[in-house]
Amino acid sequence: MAESSCPTPAQDQTPAPDFPNTPPGEDSRLSAAQVLNGDAGADSEFTGPPLLAKCHRFTIADQLMAQGLYPYFRMIESAQDTEVYIDGRKMLMLGSNSYMGLTNDPRVKEAALAAVKKYGSGCAGSRFLNGTLDIHVELEEALAEFSGKEAALVFTTGYQANLGAISALVGREDQVFIDRTDHASIVDGARLGLGRTIKFSHNDVSDLERLMAQSNAEGKLIVVDGVYSMEGDIARLPEIVEIAKRYHAAVMVDDAHAIGVLGKLGNGTSDHFNLTDSVDVLMGRSRKSLASIGGWVAGSRELINYLKHHARA
Repeated sequence: MAESSCPTPAQDQTPAPDFPNTPPGEDSRLSAAQVLNGDAGADSEFTGPPLLAKCHRFTIADQLMAQGLYPYFRMIESAQDTEVYIDGRKMLMLGSNSYMGLTNDPRVKEAALAAVKKYGSGCAGSRFLNGTLDIHVELEEALAEFSGKEAALVFTTGYQANLGAISALVGREDQVFIDRTDHASIVDGARLGLGRTIKFSHNDVSDLERLMAQSNAEGKLIVVDGVYSMEGDIARLPEIVEIAKRYHAAVMVDDAHAIGVLGKLGNGTSDHFNLTDSVDVLMGRSRKSLASIGGWVAGSRELINYLKHHARA
């Protein structure tokens, strides 16, 4: 995000902060791992439960806040649009995932209000028992058609969609092959599953095939992002599908950043490559282009019925 009136390069000369516990002669700037793990935290004595000692050591966020350099959890005081207000100042929004600009669309807001008026503020139960509303079923039918699949299942978040689908599909004797830069929800879904997780080099189909050739598992699943959010590149889906066919593996594509961007109707990477029928599991998120919240998985009727009764998310 940038203020509409941007500073000149000469004005933007803030030096890197110097933090404690940095050995002389070493760069005082901290890596992402240090920030996350609190490696530069205070060494003062902690008398609470040992499990919580790491929380006590994690002081880098407070240090950055004190110096006005903390970049996370910025409080936005307006609707998500191309310009937003932060601390009373109008800023350009350069980090939004609202790719189609629908988040503040009057038609979307009116539909949301109408749903709240009719159904209230919640489902009052799990989907499995008393929480399935007619609008859930209507949405799932629309998403299945949009995805070019027989059926779809909606989850509360995109994270839960990956967590539930991957962990339900990958059993103890199975293997799941994931790109090293796959989204964290894919990694966590693979971890939750009982099978073995194997990572291949980013978008490197030769490395994927090398690892697949070494596998003696009968059940194999390849999971990739359709568009990688940090790198910005598109998965090499045609080659991945061919490798999957050679080694009898299933293919799952997380299209969180491809929905609304790729495909004839904005329906993702598989459609972009005309490979919808060759991808077994399609996953999408509503928080980005579709201006809502939640995620979904689409596939065959048998797949979705299985996930309805086995996904734990």
